[in-house]
This record gives sequence, C-alpha cells and structure tokens, in this order.
Amino acid sequence: DVVPQALLDQYLSMTDPSRAQTVDTEIAKHCAYSLPGVALTLGRQNWHCLKDTYETLASDMQWKVRRTLAFSIHELAVILGDQLTAGDLVPVFNGFLKDLDEVRIGVLKHLHDFLKLLHLDKRREYLYQLQEFLVTDNSRNWRFRAELAEQLILLLDLYSARDIYDYLRPIAFSLCADKVSSVRWISYKLVSEMVKKLYMASTSTFVVDLMNELVEKFCRCRKWSGRQTFVFICQVKCLCSCLYSLFEIIIIITTLIWIGRMKGE
Repeated sequence: DVVPQALLDQYLSMTDPSRAQTVDTEIAKHCAYSLPGVALTLGRQNWHCLKDTYETLASDMQWKVRRTLAFSIHELAVILGDQLTAGDLVPVFNGFLKDLDEVRIGVLKHLHDFLKLLHLDKRREYLYQLQEFLVTDNSRNWRFRAELAEQLILLLDLYSARDIYDYLRPIAFSLCADKVSSVRWISYKLVSEMVKKLYMASTSTFVVDLMNELVEKFCRCRKWSGRQTFVFICQVKCLCSCLYSLFEIIIIITTLIWIGRMKGE
C-alpha cells in the first residue's frame, strides 16, 4: 500500500536487459542509484520486494552499477537494520571487497560506517581483510591508500587495544613508509591517534611496545627518510596534544638528540 504496485513493477523491471537496449543503456545504474530511496519508502518490512533486484544489480556485468551500490551499502544497512544487514548485505559487501578498485573504493570510503553497524564478532572478521586494501590494481592509485589511512583512524574506536596492536599497527607502519607524501602525512596522524588509544587502554603493555617499535623501526633506521618519519610522527603527536606521560616525552627528546648527533657525525 506504500507504493502503487504498478509503479513498483516498473521500477523492478529496470534490471531487465532488454530495457537497456530499448530505453537507456545506463538504466540499471539509475535503478541502483535509486534503490536506497525505494527501500526507505517501502520500509524494512517490505525488503523482500527488493531483495532479488538488489542481488541482480550487485552481480551486474557493468562495474558502474556495482560501484553505485558499493557507495550506498552503508546507507541501506541503516535502513534494513542489523539482522537483514547480516543476512543479505554482508555477502554482497564481501563480494565488493574482492571487486575492481573502482568498486572497492565505494566500500572503503564508508568502511567505518558499515562495520559499526555489525555485531562485534562479525566486525572482528574483517580485521584479517584490512591488509588487502594495501594491494590495488594500479600501484599509482595513492588516493586509495590515503582513504585507507583515513578510515583506519575512525576504526580505532571500534576495536580493542589488542586488535589495534595486532592488526591495525602493521598496516599503519606500512602506510608511514608509503612513496607518496600525502599518504604518509595521514598515516602520521593515524599512528598518533593509535598511541592515544593504546595509552588509554587498561594495560600499558601495548603503548610501550608501540613506542619501542617506533624507535627501532624509524628513529634508528639507517635511511634518513626513516628517521625523518619519526620526527614527523613526533611533530603530529605534539600538534594533536597526544603526549600523555613523562615516559613518552623522555623517549622523544632522547631519540631526537640521538638523531641530531648522528647528523653531526
């Protein structure tokens, strides 16, 4: 009763391949673009009316159609709720993660928005897949890695200190050594926020280990670029007011003096 049946039928027929030949070659893309609005109008109780159409669009041969869905899947998840999202959207989301970069960027840009809607156990399953975002079809696609760094900053609030240290830390360190300056600077902020998050954890083990690794990996690096990275991370930490203890201050001052002596030699 929400939408006239005739109108709904016309909408659902937009995925018919013959319509692309007789009406508009991009009619499927238009259908995908409108789907969240149609779902909101119908309500989650009528999702069964759109489910088959959504799955058809999600497997469409045109990557622009799949890309359109990828950019809006987090909005659809809000409309449908956690139960329908887990059953019907998560499989589609997983498929998009393995798709072309043009499609993957859609889920990456709203990764935090989607994962925060999942239950903790399901959310933790994606920790093992975050590393895959470092690999792209085109290595020159640095904006993809920059977006990953931005999303990781947001994801810090969704995971425990151990998960951050075990899974997000290696990715952050890899991004800090990226060839593109814009990616590195976002990554410095990521490491800064990571230190802040781990410092506030119930145990100090993780933040101490992280600080020690920063010193070993960057401060004492044989290459000047690695030592420069350490200085920049310290700069971002100071700007973000993330120095929370005398321990951190001592480490930073000591290591900066050590770098200065190396330069003098």
